[in-house]
Formats: sequence, structure tokens, C-alpha cells
Amino acid sequence: MRRLLIGLVTGATVVAATACGSSGSSGSDDDKGKASGGGGTTTVKVGVIPIIDVAPLYLGQKKGFYSERGIKLSLTSAQGGAAIVPGVVSGQFDFGFSNMTSLLTAQSKNVPVKAVVNGVASTGKEGADFAELAVKKGSPLKSAKDVEGKKVAANTLKNICDTSTRESVRKDGGDPSKVEFVEMPFDQMPAALEGGRVDAACVVEPALASIKAEGGTSIASLFYDVSPDLTVAMYFTSQQYAQKSPETVKKFQEATAESLEYADSHPEEVREIIGTYTKIPQPLVKSLVLPRWPAEPDRPSIERLAELGQQDGLFEKAPDLDKLLP
Repeated sequence: MRRLLIGLVTGATVVAATACGSSGSSGSDDDKGKASGGGGTTTVKVGVIPIIDVAPLYLGQKKGFYSERGIKLSLTSAQGGAAIVPGVVSGQFDFGFSNMTSLLTAQSKNVPVKAVVNGVASTGKEGADFAELAVKKGSPLKSAKDVEGKKVAANTLKNICDTSTRESVRKDGGDPSKVEFVEMPFDQMPAALEGGRVDAACVVEPALASIKAEGGTSIASLFYDVSPDLTVAMYFTSQQYAQKSPETVKKFQEATAESLEYADSHPEEVREIIGTYTKIPQPLVKSLVLPRWPAEPDRPSIERLAELGQQDGLFEKAPDLDKLLP
């Protein structure tokens, strides 16, 4: 199963390229209006991570929620939100998917990002979340405190994995400043754990299911420890794009909100769509713990993330949530 999971990023990118196509145009709403006489299709470039969190985009595309609003999605895979933020700001992507800590960090540095619609949330169930602090079979680590002084895998550094892992360690009586984070893609974490290159992993589905399939276990529910209703990630754009293309932003917001609501109430269709943009075998797909996809973000949980980021020194100044959030 680990070997199959290693192909996840490549598979997702290939499927995204073939399924989303390249027709349409990208530019200001005024330019598109002139080119199409007010109609036609607008292709929007979206930076995503090949994990279950973004399943609503693929499902919404299949159900026609985007096309009925004149939007065609062009999805490109990246390693994490910290890598997607500069892609959106530079114009490589029109929209991006990022964990909240990376967005908070960007805003605190006056990077011109604007969250536009919710992304994904914790299940709110301790010990049964889609993200966990996991260890391999037979590991001597039994709780979050035990990773003090140990190596923990994170998909990108200074993101929500750092924040939530430190909070789990802190709540368990350990010293969060002594955790050493090692950056690697989610799909490489099962092998890294098995090979002893890291002691634990801040890991999300589907890599989490792969670790459990090999006998690994969870020693902490990271996102739950921050807030049971944690808004984990959101879709965002650049302030420049939001000003240039307000109608496209509005349509993307509406289509994504509808996609989130549909995904949240149709879990079996979510499991089916996951197989179209990853190479996860169906038996593994059936065992995945699905997150929640509320249409609206939970502001108190985002405020808590901001507090923890400041406490752990991620921000030089406090991020302005009013400027960042929709």
C-alpha cells in the first residue's frame, strides 16, 4: 500500500491536467466580457494538495456546480499551503488551497492574500479525525508528550502541523519547543516512519490510512487539540485578483460553497471521486476518515490558531483576521 501511495502526487497532477483541460481564458472580468460578449467559460487555475481535503472541488466539478456558473477548473498539485501561497500571489494560480496557519503567517507579513471560501474542518472527534499524530507499529511513543526531542514529519514547515503538534505536546505536559520538524510530502510519511527517518508524523488522509494499514497508531488528535471545530484550511486568492476579477471570485465562492455542502452530505460520492485524482486502492479508500466540509469557517477556532502561532513565534506581528477572512 505504501508503494501505491507514493504515486499519489503524480497521479493527481496527471488526472487534474487531463480532466480539467485548458480551454477558456484567464484574466480580468472586463477582458473576458469583451472576448465572449458577456458569456462563455472562464478557466480558473487552482493550486491544491492531492489529499481528501479537496475532494469537494472534484465532486463539484463533476456535478456541474462550477460549469453552470461559467467556470472551468484547472487544478495543479503542490506539496502544501506554504508552497501554494507564493503561487497565488505571483499569479501562477488564481486561487489556492491552504491551511490556516500558512494564511495567517502570510497576512501577518502583509502578503496580499484574501480567503474567499471555507476549505475543510476537523471531524470534532478525538481519536477519529482525518489528521492525527501517528507512529509506526511497535513505536515506544505512546502520547504527544513523548515526541519531545523527537523528529516529527510535516508536509511544510511553519504551517498548521507545527502549530497543532506543539499544542498537543503542550496539553500533554511536554515542551513543544523541543520538537524537531522534518519537511516531506504526506505520501512519503508512511515510508519515512517505517524506515526510522522520523519518529512520528503529522499526517492526514489518505497517508494516515496507509500507516494504520501497516499497524501504525495515532497518539494524538492534533486538530481536535487546537479546537474541536477547527477550520483547518480555506480557499484563497490574491488581493490583486480579487480586485481585478470580483465576479469570478463571487462565482468561485458560490460554486465551492455548494460543493462543500454537497460533499458533506454525500460521503459515498466523496469516496468515489477520491479514486479519480489519486491512485489509492479502493479497499484503502473505504477505510478513510473523512473530514467535515462546512460551508462557513469557524472564526473562534481561527482566532485560537492565531493565538498559538503568536505563542510559538510564527508571527512577528498579530495577523489581521478582518483583512484575511471573507
